[in-house]
Amino acid sequence: MANVKLKSADELNVMRESGRLLAMVFEYLDGYIETGISTMEINDLAERYIIDQLNARPASKGQYGYQYALNSSVNRVVCHGVPSAIQKLKSGDIVNIDITLEQGGFIADSSKMYMIGDVSPVAKRLVDKTYEAMWEGIRKVKPGATLGDVGHAIQTHAQKHGYSVVREYCGHGIGREMHEEPQVLHYGQAGKGLVLTEGMVFTIEPMINQGKSKVKLKKDGWTVVTSDKKLSAQWEHTIAVTSDGYEVLTLRAEERI
Repeated sequence: MANVKLKSADELNVMRESGRLLAMVFEYLDGYIETGISTMEINDLAERYIIDQLNARPASKGQYGYQYALNSSVNRVVCHGVPSAIQKLKSGDIVNIDITLEQGGFIADSSKMYMIGDVSPVAKRLVDKTYEAMWEGIRKVKPGATLGDVGHAIQTHAQKHGYSVVREYCGHGIGREMHEEPQVLHYGQAGKGLVLTEGMVFTIEPMINQGKSKVKLKKDGWTVVTSDKKLSAQWEHTIAVTSDGYEVLTLRAEERI
């Protein structure tokens, strides 16, 4: 617990606003992400909207030397896909758009899957079950629960449907820094791990693979892909532990708890 930064009520209010603004970014992008758009065009739309319309900062840009406002991970890309002017989305693609936004000194982090054009039932099922797995984890969040409860719920749901959970990448505490303690694994044993307390804020962002869990890093040093070339999906929200449960700080209008 020593390194976990608990958020005060005032800090949580600022994070709530960062999360609300980030949800607005996705709602804005919903009108543009379709067949034929390049992942770089999506990046540029998001960056301009965050800066010009929301008076906020795209927190990923410049972090760890990264040059862009978002990650765009298409099909077999597990995470950290780099936007490209050459890569245009085509019918049948699934793509994860992962964005961080800073406003008032605090950061929110969220990602959403988009299904482009005519997506196969197999791909749609992966996207849907990954979304369900994220929510299985979120619903375990409350004071006295453990991070193992969260990971176990996600892992159980994914494996029940024949999928595997990526283990090399995880959720994380978030606040003034994009990555804080604790690490939030998307697999684990119920009852094990850090006990949750009010004021913790972290991301839950499972990466679920259609095939095996093994991944590899491409030569660009960012892009992570499935080793077996099968599809991967991911969803992400920023979650606060409240006095009696959880609050999803990045909840979008299309979502209903």
